[in-house]
Amino acid sequence: MKRALLSVSDKTGLTEFAAGLLARGFELVSTGGTKKVLEAAGLAVTGVDEVTGFPEMLDGRVKTLHPRIHAGILAKRDEPAHMAALAAHEITPIDVICVNLYPFAETIQKPDVTRAEAIEQIDIGGPSALRAAAKNSDSVWAVVDPADYEAVLAGLDADDAALRRQLAAKVFATTAAYDAQIAAYLDPEPFPETFTPTYVKKQSLRYGENSHQNAAFYAVPNPPKASLASGTQLHGKELSYNNIKDADAALAMVNEFTAPTVVAVKHMNPCGIGEGETIEAAWDKAYEADPMSIFGGIIALNRPVDLATAEKMHALFLELIMAPAFDEDAFAVLAKKKNVRLIQIQLSDTPNVPHLETVSVLGGLLRQESDSAIESAADLTVVTKVQPTPDQIKSLLFAQQVVKHVKSNAIVVAKDGQTLGIGAGQMNRIGSVELALTEAQQKKNFAGAVMASDAFFPMDDCVEYAAKHDIKAIIQPGGSIKDADSIAMADQYGIAMVTTGVRHFRH
Repeated sequence: MKRALLSVSDKTGLTEFAAGLLARGFELVSTGGTKKVLEAAGLAVTGVDEVTGFPEMLDGRVKTLHPRIHAGILAKRDEPAHMAALAAHEITPIDVICVNLYPFAETIQKPDVTRAEAIEQIDIGGPSALRAAAKNSDSVWAVVDPADYEAVLAGLDADDAALRRQLAAKVFATTAAYDAQIAAYLDPEPFPETFTPTYVKKQSLRYGENSHQNAAFYAVPNPPKASLASGTQLHGKELSYNNIKDADAALAMVNEFTAPTVVAVKHMNPCGIGEGETIEAAWDKAYEADPMSIFGGIIALNRPVDLATAEKMHALFLELIMAPAFDEDAFAVLAKKKNVRLIQIQLSDTPNVPHLETVSVLGGLLRQESDSAIESAADLTVVTKVQPTPDQIKSLLFAQQVVKHVKSNAIVVAKDGQTLGIGAGQMNRIGSVELALTEAQQKKNFAGAVMASDAFFPMDDCVEYAAKHDIKAIIQPGGSIKDADSIAMADQYGIAMVTTGVRHFRH
């Protein structure tokens, strides 16, 4: 008789799968809780201890680690010496191994979990049995995922060798990810000598940045709640590759602000950010910051979307809207457009706690702490004769929060919680200054605007250009060997300049 070993933490579909195996002439062997479930369902099952001649011991730590189990899995069916050894020791071959692993990742996510509790959820026998079956996949079915049960039963009927090989690969991917999570928990060093990340496919994408590029979206196990991977899409088309990148950038931006704020993003850069007393007022500012570029944009709000704000957004073509919630009547308005993507997403309670960012490069990757620095008034050093006014300081700090999210070289012109002009990604800083001011000076409320720079001014030309175009206050990190020239230029034109000592490059 053919033999199958079942030992699972996730009991989803277990009894149906076991019944299917029995119907195909398999003897069922099982352990602990799995055996109890099968017996309760009225299915014939043999205990592992009956096969090994040893009881489960050490509080269940040792169950399947025995030659009568592993020899039955690993024996080559086409190797006479292997089969003779099984016969000599009265060991029955095991043809199906169905195991899923202790819920280690879920356990360590629990509040106040202890190290001892986490350690007990490190599975030893399960990965060993699965890896043995996967190694011998020419003959043995290694089943690690309940989602595969139906396909396995059909594959048994067809003796589908290709499926067996696919399942073997899935086993090694699963156990590798499992071990990687354990290693990261036991040694939380952010930059270990060997870095082994693990990701789970969240969705296949229609294409990547362009239609000729294939792509998929992967998430870490148990992703942070304040992440796109944890968001819930309520309406609209599937997310695209570019949607995901832009939405992630917008989420990082809106998470920085505590007052009601709306962020509009195009091509990974903000095209308008507005801060107001209400979310509708914030929307008005974000829209007016750049009414042209917001068309087809990605929108993130840090307050629930109300009806008034929804009606204004509905008047535009927008790709995606993210918010902590949508009022019922607001959702009804926005959902009239079948393609707009509406995503409910929780924002972070601690947005400025550094997290680790990873970027792929050919042959490797880069890993760094996120830029979580947010300057306050206490961090500013006035370096000019003219002192900034309280209103200017407020606008400077707002512009500084925005500029760190703009691709360098980055310049932001802002006033009263609203971006007026953004210069992004230019090869020289004066080019970004010119772009930002060209846009800003078209705004009716430009008078009294301030300017932020993500890095120091290499020469005084940026300050002179800003002065000649009516900028009254500047914030920048300082640190150039020609800082004195920029400060002297600011003094010449009566501009207030403050430095922070913190650069915010975003490459």
